[in-house]
Order: sequence, then structure tokens, then C-alpha cells
Amino acid sequence: MAQYEHIFLARQDLSQAQVDALAEAATKIVEDNKGKVVKTETWGLRTLAYKIQKNRKAHYVMLDIDAPGDTVAELERQTRMNEDVLRYMTIRVEEHEAGPSVMMRKNERSDRGPRGNDRGRGRDGGN
Repeated sequence: MAQYEHIFLARQDLSQAQVDALAEAATKIVEDNKGKVVKTETWGLRTLAYKIQKNRKAHYVMLDIDAPGDTVAELERQTRMNEDVLRYMTIRVEEHEAGPSVMMRKNERSDRGPRGNDRGRGRDGGN
């Protein structure tokens, strides 16, 4: 079976339980159509680069899927009809990333300074 990453953005006014229910509904669609969800990651409420349908923020969710192409087509069809989903994107990948995704690892980097600037420069930019 082919491997896919399906990412969707849910409206900012949804609760975390409602976002989890959307992820569960997507998982059910995949499993009912002979597919398998390998991993589900919720990236949380993040600021958008621009407003989408009057929303400045959105809940990001990623699903790693092993499924045939018609299963992905059905998932996208039902996602398109859901008014709680602002945007979605499904891409085919060669293999799923082991462990947490880059977005989850991004939060773990704490070795930098408080403002991400560990060069030791002062306000004037000099040494």
C-alpha cells in the first residue's frame, strides 16, 4: 500500500475534544476503506500566515496513513465537506518518519538562549 501524510487545519473556536473527534472521524474513514492510520499528531493551536475564513489561528493535525489511493480520495472528499476544516493537504511519501515529526521536535529545542540568540552580542550588535 502507498504511504501518505494527511494534514488538516481546524477552526480556532473548536475545543481540543472536538479536534480529537475530527481526527478520530478521519481515522474511521481510512480504516473503513481498507487503510491504516500509523500515527496521529496534534500540533496544537497555531497562528496562520494570513486569515482563512476570518480565522487568525487554527488547530493543526497530521495523520500518517498506509492506504490505497481510493481510500485517500474518499478521505479528501469527506474532509472537503466538513465545515470545521479550513484547509487540508495530502501528500504521498516514500516512508513515514520514525519518531516525532519536525513540528513536534521544534518545541523540544531548549539549548538556545531565551530569545533564540546565543551569540552573546549586546544591543548594539557589537562584540
